[in-house]
Amino acid sequence: MIEIKIPGYKTLQLKHLILDHNGTLAVDGILVSGVKECLAALSADLEIHVLTADTFGKARSQLKNVSCKLSILPVDNQDVGKLEYVKKLGSEHTVCIGNGRNDRLMLKAAVLGLAVILEEGIAAETLVAADVVCKDIVSALELLTNPLRLTATLRS
Repeated sequence: MIEIKIPGYKTLQLKHLILDHNGTLAVDGILVSGVKECLAALSADLEIHVLTADTFGKARSQLKNVSCKLSILPVDNQDVGKLEYVKKLGSEHTVCIGNGRNDRLMLKAAVLGLAVILEEGIAAETLVAADVVCKDIVSALELLTNPLRLTATLRS
């Protein structure tokens, strides 16, 4: 678990990290450089889950040797599927990271929603649903390993 006390905001007690794959962890199905190392570091404190439609069919091979639970979702109603997954784990202890329109509900439901902007951009609804927006996935993951950055952004 990772505990982060943010003055004037809340205390986060994070147990689960849920990530989208393409557009978040990967570009055109290929993991962004530095992601594996960040996830390895975080896996000591968080249970990591990757939820994806697997648009490029590469998620399983790209996440080989990464300590995470991979769930490939059906094409329809992915936004609701991701939301239900967050609720099942417990939204009060879950941080979610995504960029697509199908990520907006899980980001809003999570105790901490992080949005990233990679090459495919970000859906406007997801941008609004996020607590913090990052320029890339490594920066977003580093907020969890360097929590004073998150404190600086979210404190009152």
